Amino acid sequence: MTAHDSAAPQPTRPTWVPDELYPFADHYLDLDEALVHYIDEGDGPPLLMLHGNPTWSFLYRNLVLGLRDRFRCIALDYPGFGLSSAAPGYRFTPGEHAGVVSRLIERLDLREITLVVQDWGGPIGFAAATRHPDRFAAFVIGNTWAWPKTDPGTQVFSRFLGGPVGGWLIRERNFFVERILPSGVRRTTLSDTVMNAYRGPFPTPASRRPVHAFPREILGSRDLLADIERKLPTVADRPALIVWGDKDLAFRSNERRRWEQIFRRHHTVALEGASHFVQEDAPEEIITAIRSWSST
Repeated sequence: MTAHDSAAPQPTRPTWVPDELYPFADHYLDLDEALVHYIDEGDGPPLLMLHGNPTWSFLYRNLVLGLRDRFRCIALDYPGFGLSSAAPGYRFTPGEHAGVVSRLIERLDLREITLVVQDWGGPIGFAAATRHPDRFAAFVIGNTWAWPKTDPGTQVFSRFLGGPVGGWLIRERNFFVERILPSGVRRTTLSDTVMNAYRGPFPTPASRRPVHAFPREILGSRDLLADIERKLPTVADRPALIVWGDKDLAFRSNERRRWEQIFRRHHTVALEGASHFVQEDAPEEIITAIRSWSST
């Protein structure tokens, strides 16, 4: 078995996955806590791409298509997202997701990794990176963070959407997919096909529990976030490409500047007019930035 193969059974791909937009082979990693789906395309240095909430590896489809001629592009779905399923007892916390990412890195024996992150991919990815700093060579950082957030707006967001009313909106109205996702895209409009691919993993109120966990954990995972913050110096000597949407209401210039302070060997590309989901708003600019930066 090669590193690209999977010994896990291959579930049937659901009809809501648009093959024409996501023309990749499905791979599965069978763990005790989850059956983890990932795509693994191309050869070369590994690019490990981590999504946030409420997205899945589909978010990276354009980047994979644009970079797989130069890189080995790996994008996974956290348990409860995309095509990954969780075992009973899995709580869908960032710490658990980081453990899954770490297990995948070990099982595929990934080395010289360039980590690509946005949204919750930041804390989850940097939790894994600071556990295995010798396996990471560089970072591509979209609109994200990796430390406790203490500003009043974040506190209100976490308490409201992570609480009972937010839980009802997320479970009964699919609020994150139907409202947060489209509002986090400014330069394009998500088509019905794309929106259906994001709706697909969450057809019922029960299936939306993983989405509700994330806003709650902005405050609930403060200890994890503080631990990541303490350990960031173990990887801060690596080069970093910062690709930053300047119209994001969640992550603004102060977070971008903090990343620039952490990674002295950084190069920043401003994605003018792009909002939170930069992979949807500015895929070609990100592809061009990565190709240019990786060749220098």
